[in-house]
Amino acid sequence: IFSRQAKPCKGDFLRSSSSLRKQLSSWNVFCISGTICNPGPRKSMSKLLYIRLALFFPEMVWASLGAAWVADGVQCDRTVVNGIIATVVVSWIIIAATVVSIIIVFDPLGGKMAPYSSAGPSHLDSHDSSQLLNGLKTAATSVWETRIKLLCCCIGKDDHTRVAFSSTAELFSTYFSDTDLVPSDIAAGLALLHQQQDNIRNNQEPAQVVCHAPGSSQEADLDAELENCHHYMQFAAAAYGWPLYIYRNPLTGLCRIGGDCCRSRTTDYDLVGGDQLNCHFGSILHTTGLQYRDFIHVSFHDKVYELPFLVALDHRKESVVVAVRGTMSLQDVLTDLSAESEVLDVECEVQDRLAHKGISQAARYVYRRLINDGILSQAFSVAPEYRLVIVGHSLGGGAAALLATMLRAAYPQVRCYAFSPPRGLWSKALHEYSQSFIVSLVLGKDVIPRLSVTNLEDLKRRILRVVAHCNKPKYKILLHGLWYELFGGNPNNFPTELDGGDQEVLTQPLLGEQSLLTRWSPAYSFSSDSPLDSSPKYPPLYPPGRIIHLQEEGASGRFGCCSAAHYSAKWSHEAEFSKILIGPKMLTDHMPDILMRALDSVVSDRAACVSCPAQGVSGVDVA
Repeated sequence: IFSRQAKPCKGDFLRSSSSLRKQLSSWNVFCISGTICNPGPRKSMSKLLYIRLALFFPEMVWASLGAAWVADGVQCDRTVVNGIIATVVVSWIIIAATVVSIIIVFDPLGGKMAPYSSAGPSHLDSHDSSQLLNGLKTAATSVWETRIKLLCCCIGKDDHTRVAFSSTAELFSTYFSDTDLVPSDIAAGLALLHQQQDNIRNNQEPAQVVCHAPGSSQEADLDAELENCHHYMQFAAAAYGWPLYIYRNPLTGLCRIGGDCCRSRTTDYDLVGGDQLNCHFGSILHTTGLQYRDFIHVSFHDKVYELPFLVALDHRKESVVVAVRGTMSLQDVLTDLSAESEVLDVECEVQDRLAHKGISQAARYVYRRLINDGILSQAFSVAPEYRLVIVGHSLGGGAAALLATMLRAAYPQVRCYAFSPPRGLWSKALHEYSQSFIVSLVLGKDVIPRLSVTNLEDLKRRILRVVAHCNKPKYKILLHGLWYELFGGNPNNFPTELDGGDQEVLTQPLLGEQSLLTRWSPAYSFSSDSPLDSSPKYPPLYPPGRIIHLQEEGASGRFGCCSAAHYSAKWSHEAEFSKILIGPKMLTDHMPDILMRALDSVVSDRAACVSCPAQGVSGVDVA
């Protein structure tokens, strides 16, 4: 049902003659177990899955009859009725989840790709084969577009939405069309990569610690920018409105803003140019600590390529703050996934101005609102001596960076603070250009500042490599990986065919790796050190500005739920975020409440260290 082909994983048996006996022995176990590379022993599973799928039709009829029977108000024991209702509800949940999974996962074109899996580039040079593959690519894009439309059926049908559907479908079809991996294979590969990554880190020599004098300009600049980040993160969080406020204050949040939800303030909303505010304005006031009169504009208008934002006067820092909201809706997700590049229309001396299309369009929308609607003019007419500061978190951070670049010609003193922005934002030239006016803040292993199409291709290559070396059944890998993610363990217990956890061999090519490709992919390289050839639509993109990296010191729980965690801060190069790191905190480190907690910790700790005399090392401050 998932279009897995029964292709044996050949292995690289010619690696050395001395290990041939060991390889043959492992091959014997390999074939009996039915591993990821060798689905032959479980080739009958597809027939069983089809049979199981057919059984859903009588189950749906049975569930419908049960729902109708209960709806008739049949007189039975209340416990029996409750049990029937629970059974019917669970049945419908299982059926719905299965249907959605099949729509997303099932690959109707996978079998058609198989004849070209081992042909290589020479076979694809023929005209007929090239035409057929182009047709299959178009069909795959159409399949993905249909899936996305079904999943996002509640979104409107305007031009921007249709363009986003096409862009997202092309991205997915490009990324998944050249591999023969199912979701459980990817989950197993991620579990193996996490253990491999931890094992390599544990075996590395401790990095040399660079110390700076307490009075150095670099440390003083870091402290100043951390304090600015700590202050402006409140505005980036306020742009999310009441959902984030309630999430951060589950016991008292609703009581604090409940009055604002019920109070009619139409006149006030018109004054600040807002729309669809509802409970948002009360949460914004509580999060920022500002007064109503300090806000120039508040908008929660949300469509594809159009993000909510607010404009406020920050008297403490004497700045006009523009805060752009991050991802919170399906429309925002489609904006994120419109990942092809387009030329950014800005007035600057940079020649290479490629940028993420979806985020660029969103920034252009906010720019038009700020300039054409006279919002910034109104703000600076009230406080002409203030400077412009643009902030945002996640998608909002990327949009804020692009918006600051667009506004820099008119406002040369503009500053931008991008919290957890996506890596795949813009070209290397724009990354270097933004160093003087943009600061990005990244927490721990946060996946979004490491996320780009190029990095995803690298992740796919690493998954294929580690999966091809694996000689264990998939269920054992998944169970071991689940235990490791929840409770930790020894990463040396690495379930591959290699003895003694020798991870260096994982850098050598393995023929089984190629068997997981359904067709020859020119962007794929079997050498781990060679760069990936990028598609013209998806060139390598980079994060904005200078980067402050907050790293947790010690271990305080695998999911970041401990509030007593301590963090260190340092300036980091963008190359440190050139690979996606696997771990239980790769998602939680992106949450704005976790980032705010980490900022509170690191700012208070550094302030305490400044006031304390150095012990043990005179005149040295280690970040």
